[in-house]
Amino acid sequence: MLQGAMIVWFLLTAASLVFVIWDSVFNGVTSWVQKLAWILVVAYTGPVGCFLYLMTCRRPFPGGHDDFTKMTWKQSVNSEMHCLAGDATGIVIAAVIVSVFHLTNGWVSVLEYIAGFICGLFIFQALMMRGMYDGDYWKAVRKTLFAETVSMNCVMAGMLPTMIVLACVWPSSTEPSMPEFWFRMSIASVAGLFTAYPVNYWLVNSQLKHGCMTLPGADTPALGHRSPEPAMSGHMHQGNEGVAQDQPHQKHDHSKMEMANLSLPTQIVLIAISFAILIVAGLATSLFVPVKFGLTQ
Repeated sequence: MLQGAMIVWFLLTAASLVFVIWDSVFNGVTSWVQKLAWILVVAYTGPVGCFLYLMTCRRPFPGGHDDFTKMTWKQSVNSEMHCLAGDATGIVIAAVIVSVFHLTNGWVSVLEYIAGFICGLFIFQALMMRGMYDGDYWKAVRKTLFAETVSMNCVMAGMLPTMIVLACVWPSSTEPSMPEFWFRMSIASVAGLFTAYPVNYWLVNSQLKHGCMTLPGADTPALGHRSPEPAMSGHMHQGNEGVAQDQPHQKHDHSKMEMANLSLPTQIVLIAISFAILIVAGLATSLFVPVKFGLTQ
């Protein structure tokens, strides 16, 4: 039965991935970073990610993207895609590499966290979004550090317990050469998607992170088809990593966007809370599966 479920999952994932790639090329009006984020997330979460893409990001018709994506919950899902895509990519890469060393699950989790953080912050956030900060890479790192940290900790609060528990009850899922490994990663990515949504909703609603942005001039209404009036845009004002704030329907220069700021003490407190959430998730996991930090399994 499990083999059958995996076959169905992988077939649905393949179909979902083909569709999202095709739609991103021929119907996409977002930045290449946003497109790549969705493609990666769908690769990890299969039909779940494809469903969210259809509900929150896909342009329904020419000229309708801003109005379709303007709701805060949709902006929040799009915001989360940046984090989940980078973090999950780093985690998967680390899981493949560390599998050959036969480390205990505690050290594996630590290394996966580090890899996810590096990939999420230094590559997927700062490097790919530095254009929003006048091309200044280290400014992009500073501006995205807070949002990436609290969001990633919540992603990991869902992913790590899922990966640890499944690895214990399903030993073959720790081998990257086995389909069970990739199925386990998909399940963990879906878990992380759900646990990180609340904090991303708060970040977007508080104008601390961006969501889905239409490229200026990319979404022109089709002849004879006008968007509802008055339309409100889902564009974000950027700062730490971006801001969600409804604005009159117009195209913006993303490089000029500004966002809200939190004081440093507030950021430190909130980051500490996010780490506390991650630690609690780890302690809860240890009630079912021992989390060990020895040298070898």
